[in-house]
Amino acid sequence: MLTGTHINYYFLCMRKLWLFASGIQMEHTSDMVYEGKLIHETSYPQRSEKYQEIEIEGVKIDYFDHKNKIIHEVKKSDKVEVAHEWQLKYYIYILEKNGINDVTGILEYPVLRKTDKIFLSDRDRNEIEQIKKNIEEIIQSEECPQAIKQGLCRKCSYFDFCWSSEI
Repeated sequence: MLTGTHINYYFLCMRKLWLFASGIQMEHTSDMVYEGKLIHETSYPQRSEKYQEIEIEGVKIDYFDHKNKIIHEVKKSDKVEVAHEWQLKYYIYILEKNGINDVTGILEYPVLRKTDKIFLSDRDRNEIEQIKKNIEEIIQSEECPQAIKQGLCRKCSYFDFCWSSEI
């Protein structure tokens, strides 16, 4: 079952996606991940009382405004915005597949004081179907994808795992 994390990692790094899906999870060792969780938990303190948390088909949506059909997704930085957008589109897609229609999303970057509205188009729905197939191929592969050095690598929780021999 695919989660929002799978979708997010698909846009970041195929190796990270494969490792995560194979049960090798390094997020608990990352200060950056911890900082993101703090921002998520402290930026909108009343939100937990106001909005619902939904878990459906392996997807966990922390803040769903059921009345207005809006998913609120809080992120630390917009450096990998395309990954955040597709993760949120995937949440909308899953809700639609379960009979909750006309949902939109808001990506919130409280540190940057920035928000982006996210909608799901027919083209996005088709793209998600292809993304799901691609992810399944990657995670079912016997071999871990090669590490590809990117600007994001240094701050990744898997950095030491991937690049320890080069440090």
